This record gives sequence, C-alpha cells and structure tokens, in this order.
Amino acid sequence: MKQLFRKKSIEQILSDVQQGFGEGEHGGGLSKELGLLDLTSLGIAAIIGAGIFATIGKASYNGGPAVSLLFIFVAVACIFSALCYAQFASLIPVSGSAYTYSYATFGELVAWIIGWALILEYSVGNIVVAISWSGYFTGFLQGFGIDFPAYLSTNYGGAKEAFEQVSKDLAQGVPLDKISSSLREGYLAWKNAPEMGGLKIILDLPAFLSVVLVSVLAYIGIKESKTASNIMVAVKVIVVILVVLVGMFYVSPKNWSPFAPNGVEGVLQGIAAIFFSYIGFDAISTTAEECKNPQRDLPKAMILSVVISTILYVSLTLVLTGVMNYTQLNSEDPLADMFHFLKMDFLSGIVAVSAVFAMTSVLLVFQLGQPRIWMTMSRDGLMPPVFAKIHPRFHTPSFATIIAGLLVALPTPFINIDFVVDLTSIGTLFAFVLVCGGVLILQNTAKGREQIEKARFKVPYFNAKFIVPVLFVVGFALAWLWNTEPMKDFFTFSNTFRIETLQKELTAKQTELAQNETNEIKMAITTLQETLKAEQEKTALKLFFERLPLWIFLVVSLVMSWLSWQKNLSLIPVLGLLVNFYLMSEIGIANWIGFVVWLALGLIFYFNYGYKKSHLSQNRN
Repeated sequence: MKQLFRKKSIEQILSDVQQGFGEGEHGGGLSKELGLLDLTSLGIAAIIGAGIFATIGKASYNGGPAVSLLFIFVAVACIFSALCYAQFASLIPVSGSAYTYSYATFGELVAWIIGWALILEYSVGNIVVAISWSGYFTGFLQGFGIDFPAYLSTNYGGAKEAFEQVSKDLAQGVPLDKISSSLREGYLAWKNAPEMGGLKIILDLPAFLSVVLVSVLAYIGIKESKTASNIMVAVKVIVVILVVLVGMFYVSPKNWSPFAPNGVEGVLQGIAAIFFSYIGFDAISTTAEECKNPQRDLPKAMILSVVISTILYVSLTLVLTGVMNYTQLNSEDPLADMFHFLKMDFLSGIVAVSAVFAMTSVLLVFQLGQPRIWMTMSRDGLMPPVFAKIHPRFHTPSFATIIAGLLVALPTPFINIDFVVDLTSIGTLFAFVLVCGGVLILQNTAKGREQIEKARFKVPYFNAKFIVPVLFVVGFALAWLWNTEPMKDFFTFSNTFRIETLQKELTAKQTELAQNETNEIKMAITTLQETLKAEQEKTALKLFFERLPLWIFLVVSLVMSWLSWQKNLSLIPVLGLLVNFYLMSEIGIANWIGFVVWLALGLIFYFNYGYKKSHLSQNRN
C-alpha cells in the first residue's frame, strides 16, 4: 500500500527534466519560446471561448444587471485556484501541471488519477470545443449565403435523436417551423443524408478538420502556435472591446433598474456556468518547459489572464444589460440580438468571425496541453517511453501530439456533445481540488515549508482559523433562510417541495392551455407530467443517492472547518478547495458515476503498466 503513495521529490522532478528521461528526449528537448505576453495570451485564449456570449445572455436573463457582480465574485473564487497553481508553477516549472504537483504532494497513485482525469479536460474537452467550433463556422458561412450540408456538419447520434424527437412532435401535429432550430437541423440532416449499405452517412466534417489542422500546428512548433494564438486572441479581444465601445453610447441607465430583479437566487442561478467560463487558465502551466522564465512569468500570466478576462466579461455584461432589457437576453447569441436591436446588423458578421477565432484558440491551447502531460507521465515511467519522444526539428512531443490529435479527431464527427460536456467539467474541478490540497500539504509539513521558501511566488497566507468556520455557519444559515423547504427535503430525504412546485407549474400551464390552445403548451404539459411522475416515484434511498455528492461536500466542509480551527490553515487554498468541491457536487450523481468508471479504466492501465514500470519502483535516481 505504501508503494502506491510513493512521492517524487521536487529535486528529483527537476533533475529528471534536466536529464531528459524518455525515448528521444536526448535529441534536443523543448524549445523555450514563451514570454509573459505569450503566456497571458494563451491563458486568455483558453478562458474566453465563444460560448461565453450565450452564458452572459442566459445569466443576465435570470439575474439581471447584477450578474456583472457575480462575474467579479466568481473571478475572486477562481483566483483562489489560480494562486495555488501559480505557486506550484513557480516551484516546479515542469510541463505536467496538476499531475506533477500531485506527484510531489500526494504520491504516485493520486498523480496517476489526476493525470488520467486531465484527459477529460484536454482531450475529451476538446471534442466539445470542436463540435461547438463547427456550429459557429457553419453559421459564419451561412452569413455569406453558403449552406454547408447538414449531414456533414452534425454528429450521427445527435441527428438520430433529433429525427426521433421531431418525428414524434410532427405526429402530434406540431408544425416543423415551430420546432427549435437545433432539433430541426438534426431532423433534416438525418432525413436528407445519403446511405451506404443501409447506414446513414452523417458526420461533423468541419469539427474533424478543425482538430486535424490545429494538431498539425501544435506538432510543427510552439513558436508557430504562440504566433497563431496571439493573433486569434488579439482579434477576439478587439471585437469584445469594439462591442463595448459601440454599445456604451446606447446604454440606457433605466435598464439597470432593478439591478437584481429576481433577487439573489436569480443571480446565483448562473454561478456554475460563469465559473466554467473561467476554466482554462491552468492549461498554460503545461507549457512550463517552453517558458523563458517560468518561475517569474507563469504565476503572473495566470493571474493576469483571469483579471483581464474578468474586466472584459464585466464590461460586456454591463453594456448588454444597459442597451437591452435583461428579459430580452435569453438567447444563444445575445450580441447579434443587440446589434439587431440597434439596427447594426452589419456588425454581427464581425462577431461571427470573432466566435470562430475564439473557439479555434481554445482548441489550440488544449491540444498543446494534453501531449505535454503525457510526455511528463512518460518521463516518470507511467506511460510508454515513446510518449516522451521530442521531435529533433520541431522540438515538440511529436508522438504524444499525434495521439492527442487522433484521440480528439476520430470521435468528434460522431459523438453527441451532451454526453461529454459535464465529464469535462468534473475532471477539471478535480484537478483544482488536488492542487489546492497540495498547497495545504506543503504549507503544513516541515519539508514542504522549506520548499515553499525557494519559490519565486508564494500563496499569501491568511489564517483560516476563524474565517472558514464562520463562513460555514453563515453559509448554512443563509441557505436555510433562502431555501427553507428544499433544505428540509434535503435532510429528510424527501422531494415534497419539488413535487409541489411541479404541480403548480402544471396547473398554470393547464390554465394557459384553456385560454390559448397551442402545440407548444401541450408539449410543455406533457414534459411536466412526465417529470412529475418521475419525481413522485423516487424513494428516499434514491433521493439520498442522487444527493450523495452534496452530502460528501457537506462532510468535507465540516472537516475543513475543523482543520482550519485546529491547524491554522491558509485561507486561500482552503476556500479554493471548497469552492471547487461544491461545484463538483452540483454536477450530479450520473456524471460522478461516469467519472468513477473513467477512473476505474485508468486504474486498470496503471496497475498493469504504470505501477510496474514506474521509475520510482525501479529505484531510479
């Protein structure tokens, strides 16, 4: 058992990098090309994707202009994790990111688990990005009157589901033009797709090609990749600034009143989506070995990328909610709606271009990150040595980059985006939890404190002794005050409040149907009836199982409050750990099960290969 948690000292990690363990590394190592500006650009590239436009719109619709404050609050919470990453990046400037940090603090088994989990963030996450990129790209082409065949820009599973759903709606008398555009496109893709041997030929070709092209760019060099990233980031930042500058002249302060029309509860509805809009800054830590001065520049770049993104997010939110009433912003593309509202439709094309650039830059950063994590794991013996092979001319992890490209490109044309999006989130948050926990371990061991003294950047220390327990009590009290009935249900393993709410919604819809009989209302009633029936059939055991992640979070919060009181823990990593764990608990038990299954597959590989081949098991010094 002790061997499973064997740790690799920071000195040994740095020594291995200098010696270049791994097949082919003696050919020249990675090229040091990245300065502070490049790293900050990569951070912004990873954070600001085109999806943020829809996130701002939906969050503003629920919370009103006060969502701008939520962006600031979430940024502060995100910076807790960024500061912990920054300290490790300064202390261990190695491309393994959270994997390497965990190896030094938690041991080999935990390091392997987080390395395996990061495949969800980078490779599986990039499948989501590529599919989204395809949607923005085909939409951009449509703006020029170019219609890309739907069966060549839709995934097979999604088209099949859409066809079945729309066929059911059509049978109930719902007109095709009244069905949502996404379902309609999937239906038409399936209906019009050519067949070969009885099999529909449906694939997302733009998504596939985007991954191939970005992987080629990542393969041929970090210098070329940084140049492309800098250009794409400049374009999307300029567009956001342009939107803010144009929009500010049309802001009507009366749209900011009421500032929080749906109260605190309405504002907080968007907290998870907004937090995920900041995820990505950690990816730049995978380029540590390609930085000119990683101990100095990586910490600064992480913080700067979060701060700059926050300024852009808040400015954009205030302009959107100032130009249009928040009730008009429940849209997938609120910026296009704003320009249409201002009768400036010609500017929508510029936003469409920036959306394509935004998604491409995210794709590039994550395609850079995955191979470098595999390269580091290979150095440690946990992956086959060929993954550490460095191309003698391009100075990139060549084999790992090819495999990362194939891992993303091959399933992308066929996979359903909903299947992987939450798995991506839980893998990322798990990495954040372990990095924050790793900082706490360093701060509370004698050897760890010695190592911290060598770091160029240190997480500021604030005593959590009183603050964390007080925050726990106050947070619990406010949750009870604002959500008394749901809290009662939580602790009594009941769902009475949920059932009563659904019954009220159903009654309201039935009353609405009596006054105005439409197919949309009929469909809404059918959905409510099915949901209500499912809730009524749930047992106390099933409800407990569904809420298990939240129960685990509650226990972890109690333990961290007690440890903060007993050991005077550092406030920032404690808060970072708790915030990320809370967001993990909100993802839902079904995705936790998927995450556990994914980790189980990883452990099978570890015990059959990594455990035996680990350099630590071979006593390699």
